[in-house]
Amino acid sequence: MAHILIVEDEAAIADTLIFALQGEGFTTTWLTLGQAALAHQRQTPADLVILDIGLPDISGFETCKQLRRFSEVPVMFLSARDGEIDRVVGLEIGADDYVVKPFSPREVAARVRAILKRVGPVVAPAVFQIDLERMQITYRGQPLSLTRHEFRLLQSLLEQPERVFSREQLLDAVGVPADAGYERNIDTHIKSLRSKLRSVAAQAEPIQTHRGLGYSYSPGNS
Repeated sequence: MAHILIVEDEAAIADTLIFALQGEGFTTTWLTLGQAALAHQRQTPADLVILDIGLPDISGFETCKQLRRFSEVPVMFLSARDGEIDRVVGLEIGADDYVVKPFSPREVAARVRAILKRVGPVVAPAVFQIDLERMQITYRGQPLSLTRHEFRLLQSLLEQPERVFSREQLLDAVGVPADAGYERNIDTHIKSLRSKLRSVAAQAEPIQTHRGLGYSYSPGNS
């Protein structure tokens, strides 16, 4: 499922785009400022950016220039300017398409599909990265401050997505004998892990509870 970042300060236009793109099966994020879009793309990269030229903070042209310093994400400009020079400038600084307002939402959705097809399959960036040498796990680009037990627990869950681990199996993963009577300590570690993950993404629930069974990592909820 491709994710589209819409950078547009007019709510009515953004709403029209969101409706059209979501109707075609895309997911969307809407922002109104160029600087916010750059920060968002660094943290949680979208698969394509629809970028208005006349933004309140920095122009869409400047946003695209800065974006190209760290990302090759496809960019589609939206603009009320229909002059040839604007189109040429937009394409020369790295845009993949240029659409003039007013536009057909269905045409924009079709252009988005065409661009994504041309650039190849969308590969979602890894939400978690595990650095075994540094004993470090990064979530959505942010390093997590984990205890040794929390690191081992999360590592075990991440390495086998969707597998349900019993408390005994997770105790074994952190190096504690299952007969030591510490099964409920796993619940405490999981609670702490969830708190740290929510500090990065409040609405995400990557660690799932299976009552009477144990816990699993669900990539779809990350």
